[in-house]
Amino acid sequence: MYKKTIIFVGLLVLAISAMTLMSEEEGQGSDSDLQAQYGSLKRIPWTSSRVKGSPDPPNPFRPEVVFPQLRFEKPLELTSGIGTKRLFVVEQAGKIFSFVNDPKTAKAELLIDLKKETYGLALHPNFKENGYFYVTYILDTKRPSPKGTRLSRFQVQSENPLSASFDTEKIILEWPSGGHNAGCLRFGPDGYLYVAAGDGSGIADELDTGQDITDLLASILRIDVDHPDSGKNYGIPKDNPFVTMKGSRPEIWAYGLRQVWKMSFDRKTGDLWAGEVGQDLWEMINLIQPGGNYGWSVKEGTHPFRPTRKLGPTPILEPIIEHDHSDFRSITGGFVYRGKRLPELAGHYVYGDYDTGRIWGFQYDGKQVKSHRELVDTSFRVIDFGETNEGEIYVLDYVSGKIYQLVPAPPVHQPNPFPLRLSETGLFTSTEDYQTAPGLIPYSVNSELWSDGAIKDRWLALPEDSQIELDKIEYPQPAPAANLGWRFPDGTVIVKTFSLELEPGNPATRKRVETRLLHFERLTGTDLVGDQYWKGYSYVWNDDQTDAELVGSRGLNINYKITDTKAAKGYRDQEWRIPSRAECTLCHTTSAKYVLGVNTLQMNKHHNYGFVKNNQLEMLHKLAVFKDPLPAPASKMSRLADYSDKSLPIDIRARAYLHSNCSHCHRKWGGGNADFQLLVTIPLEKTEILKELPTHGDFDIAGAKLLSPGEPDRSLILYRMMKLGLGRMPHIASNVPDEEAIKLIRTWISNLPAEMSSRK
Repeated sequence: MYKKTIIFVGLLVLAISAMTLMSEEEGQGSDSDLQAQYGSLKRIPWTSSRVKGSPDPPNPFRPEVVFPQLRFEKPLELTSGIGTKRLFVVEQAGKIFSFVNDPKTAKAELLIDLKKETYGLALHPNFKENGYFYVTYILDTKRPSPKGTRLSRFQVQSENPLSASFDTEKIILEWPSGGHNAGCLRFGPDGYLYVAAGDGSGIADELDTGQDITDLLASILRIDVDHPDSGKNYGIPKDNPFVTMKGSRPEIWAYGLRQVWKMSFDRKTGDLWAGEVGQDLWEMINLIQPGGNYGWSVKEGTHPFRPTRKLGPTPILEPIIEHDHSDFRSITGGFVYRGKRLPELAGHYVYGDYDTGRIWGFQYDGKQVKSHRELVDTSFRVIDFGETNEGEIYVLDYVSGKIYQLVPAPPVHQPNPFPLRLSETGLFTSTEDYQTAPGLIPYSVNSELWSDGAIKDRWLALPEDSQIELDKIEYPQPAPAANLGWRFPDGTVIVKTFSLELEPGNPATRKRVETRLLHFERLTGTDLVGDQYWKGYSYVWNDDQTDAELVGSRGLNINYKITDTKAAKGYRDQEWRIPSRAECTLCHTTSAKYVLGVNTLQMNKHHNYGFVKNNQLEMLHKLAVFKDPLPAPASKMSRLADYSDKSLPIDIRARAYLHSNCSHCHRKWGGGNADFQLLVTIPLEKTEILKELPTHGDFDIAGAKLLSPGEPDRSLILYRMMKLGLGRMPHIASNVPDEEAIKLIRTWISNLPAEMSSRK
């Protein structure tokens, strides 16, 4: 039997003995009105926290900013050049900068502005003498585009070696765009230029090119830019593996690669390492061999993907390392460390993950992997690693635009072990009775995140008498495009319990599944350099519903039988995913201000506290939870609509749903790989979804658009909400479509005027 929480026990001391339940309208009013109606409200501090430290072994390193005075806008590439003491950074919009490799450097010099989406940069080995540098940029992202990706050579000006003109461009090579055409460039120790070309696809190798060596896609190319062949601006090295194979492209060095996101040569051994971004479940590190076939799209890593597709001409080679998506989501290849500053990393290949911010390393002796471990868990979007001429490794963060290095972490003293059971956290006086500890503040949100039909209980746990700074976090994106975030005190814990009704609509069958915690640790510095450090933990409830046990770092899948009269057996199997700690970071991101539900837009609503209903912002203000007074009455402050409220206009409801369920990723710097935003604060015409072509596959839908006004069946936003498996949105922690939301979004799209389009 589900035991209802006594949600306000110990939170308030009331100076009056009785109180009339207030209507929602009565809850809004001035501070003097509240004083008259409530008497004296006093907050009881939460003093029982034992949520400290981490259950995981401490990492050996921490990140440190190298160039405090430099910041770049959406950087994608960090590289150096032989014979120069300068480093070079490529911004996505096409600007390339250089600067002296000195922590005191205060300014970066603009080398060139291509005004095109730019990904790869490599300086010629003789750059100091000839001034040549090579760039890959995107001419056209629409598909099909046979010459959408371009490799060109530029040259610095003789009179100004820190600047180059677009007039010096020499086009070397072009190949189709359409997705996964990042075009990482590296000069090898042999003097040849190596070029990574992805599969030109959105999803599932739509062009079926992974095993096809008659085109340049899904390959690493090897070309000679110093000795061009007749009729070309480059030459084909005679020892390329497919030079004599009829019908093949002789430029290919290796193939079967979906999306190489950064490759590098070991400066000691000459080995070529590549990080390959997977699709469904796996991320890979490959050691590239001449003629090597890395399996895509017959395989994803060592696992079958489309096993019936035709194989290429050479056997499939297995990756050296693969991570499933409980650890990594979008791998970023790195370098083998050959520097002197960190001797404990000598010979380790250091790499990371864009989505989770984790950085790992390992040694490889040619036969087996050794010392494979996590080096540091950051809040970064690890977009690239750079190697200096001295062999030191830097880390480039896409969001902050800062360059970091790893430094040894200080010793961690943790006398009290991290709680392995929910009853040990200090958040509950009794897990068996489901009774929270004194000081926990219950809350609710305006617009729920869909969680496969789960019912949620939420609490805010602030240590002692600590306070929140309301709407103080602007970084990395200023309002009004994104709502401001709250700055929480050190040691804050956000608590959320998920329960399922095994017979939907019957509360007597309700079963607590898990309780998730978000734990905040305040670091030194400001939000500009990552002072917020949030970690997610989950506790799975036992069958007796008396306690919950900490889930391991890789998460857990649990199967439930849910009564369903429409199912053949009278029930359906529902798999519940308890996210891994890495998966928690995919939604709780820097750009989303980490805590998705505790912000002004979501919290500006009435909550039933058991003895009274009142606006949450007004109540928190009255309890002195906020450091400063509210800037205005709650009725005058921003709020998000409740999309389940059918009395509201449908466009308001639909936008609220997309905001609460999608915008934490689909916003600027949010991690969503599609270039559009679903924030409710942006006019629909400026979200870049209206009549926009998809860049990650059309799922064989004729005339598919991201959102096609008046045509729901051609709108991929709706289609992805409906489908399961590959291509589903949200892509984590959901295995059940939200049928009511699907009806809502379908009706909304149907009612949109067909002439609507995005304003660029």
